[in-house]
Formats: sequence, structure tokens, C-alpha cells
Amino acid sequence: MSDSTIRWEQDADGVVVLTLDDPASSANTMNDAYVRSMGETVDRLERERETIRGVVLTSAKNTFFAGGNLGSLIRATPETRDQVLAQVTLVKSQLRRLETLGLPVAAAINGAALGGGLEIALATHHRVVLDDPKVKLGFPEVTLGLLPGGGGIVRSVRLLGLTTALLELLLQGQQVRPEKAMKLGLVHELASADELVGKAKQWVLANPEAAQPWDTKGYKVPGGTPSSPSLASSLPAFPANLTKQLKGAPYPAPYAILSAAVESLQVDVDTAFTVEGRYFVDLVVGQVSTNMIQALWFDLNRINGGGSRPAVEERHAARKVGVLGAGMMGAGIAHAFAKAGVDVVLKDVSVEAAEKGRAHVTKLVDKQVSRGRMSEEAAQAFLARITPTGEAADLAGCDVVVEAVFEDTALKHRVLSEAESHAVGGALLASNTSTLPITGLAEGVQRPADVVGMHFFSPVDKMPLVELIVGERTSDEALARAYDVVRQIGKTPIVVQDSRGFFTSRVFGTLVMEGAALLAEGLAPMSVERAALQAGFPAGPLTLLDEVTLTLPLKIRDEAAKAGATDDHPGVAVLRALVEQGRTGKSAGKGFFDWEPEKRVWPGLTELFPSSDAVPFRDAQERLLFAMAVETARCLEEQVLRTVEDANIGSIMGIGFPPLYGGVLQYVDQYAGGVAGFVARADELADRYGERFRPPAILLERAVPAGSLRAAVTA
Repeated sequence: MSDSTIRWEQDADGVVVLTLDDPASSANTMNDAYVRSMGETVDRLERERETIRGVVLTSAKNTFFAGGNLGSLIRATPETRDQVLAQVTLVKSQLRRLETLGLPVAAAINGAALGGGLEIALATHHRVVLDDPKVKLGFPEVTLGLLPGGGGIVRSVRLLGLTTALLELLLQGQQVRPEKAMKLGLVHELASADELVGKAKQWVLANPEAAQPWDTKGYKVPGGTPSSPSLASSLPAFPANLTKQLKGAPYPAPYAILSAAVESLQVDVDTAFTVEGRYFVDLVVGQVSTNMIQALWFDLNRINGGGSRPAVEERHAARKVGVLGAGMMGAGIAHAFAKAGVDVVLKDVSVEAAEKGRAHVTKLVDKQVSRGRMSEEAAQAFLARITPTGEAADLAGCDVVVEAVFEDTALKHRVLSEAESHAVGGALLASNTSTLPITGLAEGVQRPADVVGMHFFSPVDKMPLVELIVGERTSDEALARAYDVVRQIGKTPIVVQDSRGFFTSRVFGTLVMEGAALLAEGLAPMSVERAALQAGFPAGPLTLLDEVTLTLPLKIRDEAAKAGATDDHPGVAVLRALVEQGRTGKSAGKGFFDWEPEKRVWPGLTELFPSSDAVPFRDAQERLLFAMAVETARCLEEQVLRTVEDANIGSIMGIGFPPLYGGVLQYVDQYAGGVAGFVARADELADRYGERFRPPAILLERAVPAGSLRAAVTA
């Protein structure tokens, strides 16, 4: 087995150490080579069982095992269903043979064990994991539209009990650290790197009769089975709670996980594997998993790997960063850099104002300490990296400056120019603006080539995206440096060309304004919200408008009108009507909703905009999706966007486009009938509701002959 992905070593005590080590990859995955190698390995274990005292499974990679082969899974179709089922059945049968060898089997988990990696580990009788908070264990499959198909559901519900397995591991794809895994009962021991394999061997030698608990006579699943009175009484609430959690969004994976988990406990283990496999294949050959794998694995990895970065050889790492403006956004940006170990000068008009920003960071850090995710010592070191100041001279030594002051061009010119004169020569000058053109902001400094937009999203500590905006004079070197800095702080950068609203703000505006238009056309306020939620959006457009304040989109549109843009969107009149009555949004306590003492629809809305049945619910859902998709296609046509990947990841991570569609341009490609089907439906919506839905030329070109936006842009 010279080309095997599993190395076999037997020591003098008769313990076989199986080391997972795919020579063709930096990580171990369940590819064809693994399946072949595991089959050969289990065959040999069965043949030589009499000369073996036990087995230890470990890895030569930084991670224990990375999981399934997504490159293969994304190509699955309904036509290949039988082949996919045969493959996953084979994987499960190999692990089943491993756990029923009649020999003690232990796992020495030296790194992350996610998805298939945890499934392999659960097929052993004893699990020792590296005691390192960087190590994660879990089943993230649901975040890609899948479920654990290698026995993960069957084993986890039997080991932990139905409720714990569903809530702590399966339904939300949580990744737990070793200490939490111990508390759950997922693993049995923690060990240092030097002790890991040794502890596993010791356990094997001390437990020659080991077997899985579910293969032991009299074993009772924690919490009982669906036929147990205690569980049976609460079981009907599970699907209702899941629907509430998903807000009616059409994600099939959580429901499949729930069904597989419950059904698997009503049959024997081997039949349970069959049940799990069938649900797994249903998801694999479906469109949702294809969309989510494409976006959240392939597109995301391409961007994080530098796919949108200019071909500039030199890599940059920020050493000292100046953040201008200590409001919520500036404080959040300071937090992001300090978290990455970078020294930060947080400047505002006075040291007192800057201290308020640092106090915000302190609250975030204290929350981590209270949850046990950071020590007091680490917290103090974290906060020591942030220096609040009111003096521009303190920006000396900063090689990156990020301004996060009010959206006023003159103010931004002043603070950037001031920072430029004190920071190191050639420092990167970045603006966190969400709307003002970068080309215009660069006119206020001596080195416009070093100016780039660096648009963070709020709250910065939770939002993973940064939109990098290229002005007319932004150099490739400056963009590359900005890209590197964003990756340095662990966030995902997308790259867009300078224009009013750039990409994310421009397309987000179409969503919320379409929500306002639906209200004006007679759709009841909560029907507008439910249309969005049931389409997969995380929040309704009226709620979002209240949260950003109704005056902001009006201000943006008024500024665009001054620049010559025409705007006859029916949603504008809705916003003006509410603002005229002093209802400006959540910050004022009243907008579309009354926010105090609790959120509820303002009764006056139905008087201003009487309800009717003029807009079918399906049209309402698709209008929200199509408004964003058509506008994104225009961004692509105008070269505001450079790549499909930037569009898809930017829409999901920045402006809440439903991940189940794989991003805003993947939504176009996967629409029934492809681009041609999307174009036909867009024309229907345009004919009925307005020219804003009329598909641009780039879509018409890809509709005949049939093609995809991804293929067009890649070509």
C-alpha cells in the first residue's frame, strides 16, 4: 500500500498505529484514495486480528481530518444518486467494521476534527484530543446544506442523547473546543502533543474488551428514545421550534437532520445508518447544497486565498494602525486590529471621546472573559494595544490609517490629510465610507494612489466582510496591501470599483426600498416581513429600514439626484411620508414599528397604506430577490464588480442575501431554466411592477444561447 493515505505501524506491544496522511494533499479528506486505503486497512486488521492487541488512529497533518470531498459532492445530481448512495454506504460500512473488530480502537485527535473527521473519531471506542483551544470538533455540514452522512448523526445521538446532539452539534453546525467536548462526553481525555498517542495506547492496552456503548447489551441512550415517555412528550415541539428558528426559510438540511436523528433512534444501529444515508443523498443531489458548497466553500476559499488580490509580490502586515473616529464603527475597527495583535492608535476630537471608544472595546473583551474565552491576563494585554488620543501627532509610526468619521467629504479630507502628515511615509490611507466615492476622498491627500476604501460592516466584531473600493488613482500596490491587512485581521475582502454606493450599499438599497414599495402597493406590513423571512433573508426590509434610519436612504438618494441621477422608485414616497410624521426609525423609537416598550407595527401604517391583495405572496418574495439580483447584474455589467465570487460572498456576508441560493449571482444561474428562465421572469416582473426589474444586457447575452454568469465572467 505504498500509495495509501493511511500508514501502518505496529509496536512491540502489538498496538497498531494508523496514521492518516494523504501524500497528495495538505489535509486528509474522504476522497477516493481515502476510501480505498481505509478499505485495505480494515481488510488487513481483520486478517491479522489475532496478532493485534489494539488500534490507535491519528494524523500526520495539522488537522486530524478535514471531512468530506466537497469537490465530488458538488458534482452530484439526481442522475448520480445511486452512485452517491453506494459511496457513502461504503464509507459507513468501513467505519462500522472498524468499531466491531473485537479489538479496542482509540483516536488520538491531534487537530481539528470536523465533519468526516469527527465521524471517524466517533467510530473509535476512546477519544483523546489535543488540549489546545485552537482545536475544534463538530459537524458543520448544515452550514453547507448537508448533514453528517458517515454515521455522525447515528453515533452522536446514541452517545449524547437526541436533545444534546441536535442542539449542541447538529442543527447549527457548532464547533466546540476540547474542554467543551469533554463536558459533552464527545471525547474522553485531554492530552498534550507529547502525551497524545501514548495515552491512546495506554487505554487500548488497559481495555482489551472495549466496545461501543450502543453495541453493549442493556445500553440506554441518554434522555431516552422517541418511545420513552419523557422524550415522547417533548418531541412534537422540535419541528415547531426549528421552524421558528429558521423563520420559515426553505433550508432542507435542518429538517433532514431532525428527521434522521429521530428515526435513527427507532431502529437498530445498522438500519439507522441506512436511514441517515438516504437523507444525506437527498441533500447532496439537491440544489441548495450545491449552491451553499459553491459559495461558502469554493467561492469563499478563492477570495480568502487571494483570488481578487492584484498580482503584487510583496506581502504586507500592519504593525501599527491609526483609527480616526472612536464611535461604534471606529471602536469596532480598533477591536479587530487589536484582536489580531496589532497596536492601535484610536483618535477622536479629544482624548475623552477616544476613551469612550476604548470603553466599547473593553465591554467586548469583558464579555469574552466572562464566557471563559479569554483570560484576564490576555484581556489586559489586548486592551493595552489600544491607545486613545486626541492628538494627531500620536499617529506617528502608523503604517495603516483607517478613517471612520461621519459621512462628510470635507471632514474626511481634513482627517485623512492630517493623518497623512503624521503617519509613516507611504502609509496606507483607508476610508470606511459606505457611500462617498473614494476618488473624491483621495483628492484631499498628497498621495491619492495610497487611498483605498475599506468598508467594514456593523457590528465589526461579528461581521466577517470588508468591501475594498478601488478609486481612479488607487494603485495595485495599495489594493494588495489593503487585501493583506484585511486577511491579517481574519476577515474576508471583496474588491469593487469606485461608484456611488459601491456594491453592497447600492444593492442593499434595492432590497429595503422594494420592501417599502410592497407596502405602498397594499401588502400588509407583516406580510412584507414574512415574504423576506420565508425567502431566506435574516430580517425583513421594514425592520432593516428602521434599523438604518429612514433618513439615510433618503439622503443617499437626494445626493444622487444632485449628481444627475433620476429616481422614481415607489418606495421613496413611503419613506418621505413617515419622515414627515417624525417617524425616522429605531433610534427615534418609531418608524414602521413602534419600538417601545416592545417592537410592534405602527397602527398608522394601515391608514397611510391600506392593505389589498394586489401583490401575490410569491411575487413579493421574488421581487425582493430579483431587485438585488438585477442590480448586481448591472454592477457586473458596469464593472463595479470584477468577479462572480466577490458578488456572491459580498451579498451573503455583507447584506444578508440568503445563503441557500449561493449568493446573488448564483441565484441567477440556478434559477429554474437558468439565466434564460431568470430573464423571462424578470421581464414579467418588469411588465407588472416597473422597469427596475428589466434585465440588463449582460443577462440577455447569457440567456441565448443558454449560459451562466459565472462562465461568462470567468471566460
